[in-house]
Amino acid sequence: MAQDRLRYDRMIDEALRGVVRTALIDVGKRGLPGNHHFYITFRTDHPDVQIADWLHQQYPEAMTIVLQYQFWGLEIEEDSFAVTLSFNNQQERLFVPFAAITAFHDPAVNFGLEFQTRREGEEDAKPPKASVPAKLPEKAENAEKNSDSGKDEKVITLDAFRKK
Repeated sequence: MAQDRLRYDRMIDEALRGVVRTALIDVGKRGLPGNHHFYITFRTDHPDVQIADWLHQQYPEAMTIVLQYQFWGLEIEEDSFAVTLSFNNQQERLFVPFAAITAFHDPAVNFGLEFQTRREGEEDAKPPKASVPAKLPEKAENAEKNSDSGKDEKVITLDAFRKK
């Protein structure tokens, strides 16, 4: 169908994933400025995600990572990023395609993006519930408290553009 060819919802989704990519490129080159830090939620069941088996068992559908104090080797490609994080004092390398990301949040400026991801064969899928690490760094906890204190969040969702 001709009307299905121009999927503006997917075009916008892809463009906004470019915002995440650009932010990560900047951080990869110059580090995190000021109080900025990122919560990145992604589907662990995406076929191109590469994480340790024990992490996949603990987070079979989705997980949220925090890029703040302890991350190493942030590498950004055209369609993915890789980073090493510490989980219970054990360093693990993660490889995440941008297509697997379901949410990006920078609490320092109350900015967030939410994305829909599709499994192979699915037309439109809702993102699964994600887990936030049990103990967040103190600054992250304070940022979360501040973001719940009535400040206007700048979260952009694409639901208005999606075909129902």
